[in-house]
Amino acid sequence: MFRKIGISISIAAFSLGFAQNVDKQKLDHYFNALDENHKVMGSFAIADKGKVVYTHAIGFSDAESQKKADINTIYRIGSITKTFTAVLIMKAVEEKKLTLDTQLSKFFPTIKNADKIKIEYLLNHRSGIHSYTDDKEYMSYYTQPIAKEKLIEIIEKGGSDFEPDTQFQYSNSNYTILTYILEKVYGKKYSELIQKYIAKPLQLQYTQVGGKINVSKNNAYSYEYENGKFVKSPETDMSVPSGAGCIISTPTELITFMNGLTSGKLVSKESFDAMKQFKDHYGFALVEVPFGEKKGFGHTGGIDEFRSVLYYFPDGEKTIAMITNQSDFDNNQMAIVALQAAYGRDFQIPDFKVVEVSDVDLEPLTGNYSSPTVPLKINIFIKDKKLMAQASGQSAFPLDAVSKTSFTFDAAGITIDFNPAKKEFVISQGGTKNTFTKE
Repeated sequence: MFRKIGISISIAAFSLGFAQNVDKQKLDHYFNALDENHKVMGSFAIADKGKVVYTHAIGFSDAESQKKADINTIYRIGSITKTFTAVLIMKAVEEKKLTLDTQLSKFFPTIKNADKIKIEYLLNHRSGIHSYTDDKEYMSYYTQPIAKEKLIEIIEKGGSDFEPDTQFQYSNSNYTILTYILEKVYGKKYSELIQKYIAKPLQLQYTQVGGKINVSKNNAYSYEYENGKFVKSPETDMSVPSGAGCIISTPTELITFMNGLTSGKLVSKESFDAMKQFKDHYGFALVEVPFGEKKGFGHTGGIDEFRSVLYYFPDGEKTIAMITNQSDFDNNQMAIVALQAAYGRDFQIPDFKVVEVSDVDLEPLTGNYSSPTVPLKINIFIKDKKLMAQASGQSAFPLDAVSKTSFTFDAAGITIDFNPAKKEFVISQGGTKNTFTKE
């Protein structure tokens, strides 16, 4: 499924000293531990002052044939595509094909509030246009080719969620519309624009608009790991996300892209500065990323079971890029570890030790829990001899026991510590702790 990015980056505060060399051996051990426990498959890269100083790949690009991933394996990058699209829009502005104040009504007058929506509002997700990927119907067509006229119809039908420029709300519709605008003003396909204005100037060999996954060209499939097996996920047809999520690349080429953007090789300093005018922590396809006292920017992505991260920190000129094609681990935690390594800080390698807990010991933990500080309830129950948790309105997720009263869900970086005597538990995620009491 084509997914929204996680806008809130919960990176812990660290006291960062002077930069040191990346502990490559320990970082290898970290990623290998994730691989050996079937937590993650993918590729990773770190750069210092624009130079790639670390790369590593784990898992399979094709689990069926047991084809191992390597540093040149090509993955779908999901919403990091939006940063590429924003660059193309800024090029169009520089070439006076449009302005940031150009109204949407010039191109698609039938979209609600088109006469109030500027190009700028599409770039920074302040248009109010409803995201078509949030609709139930999306699941019925996302794996099939779709004509742009049909997708515009769907977007028109979705209407508006709020008045333009009154708030921020992430919507894939914005960048699909921007894609079609680019094709109109240039009279060229989006794929041709990516090649002309980004891939060729930066000599990117693998970065392009994706199509059907082709293992013979070192493309990776994406997977879920279920019951001891890798289960291949359905493929989004790339006509559906277009410039909101259709690009394929590698971590090292994403770093080259970020280098090109920050060094003026792709757009002017004025255009780049405009991209970094953050409102509600979001610019033009760039998200503010805090790390200790440092502040960087970048984007994340998700499409099918691919997850991607591209972060750049001007203070120290560190860049990290990660693309996974299977993840049952908290990608934000992986990003934290990569940044700790990039800045020469120590980090912990998880041991993933899981203990067996009997139904007799699990039963007292079950029940409905609530908290005065969190507006949702969490149901704890047993399924197939496994403790499960389900927050109101959300899907259930399994809990792995690390003791009789302590459980984890690595995919979201969640730890739940039960106190049966008090009939409560403390849930920890991203440095935040909340206490829930059994009703």
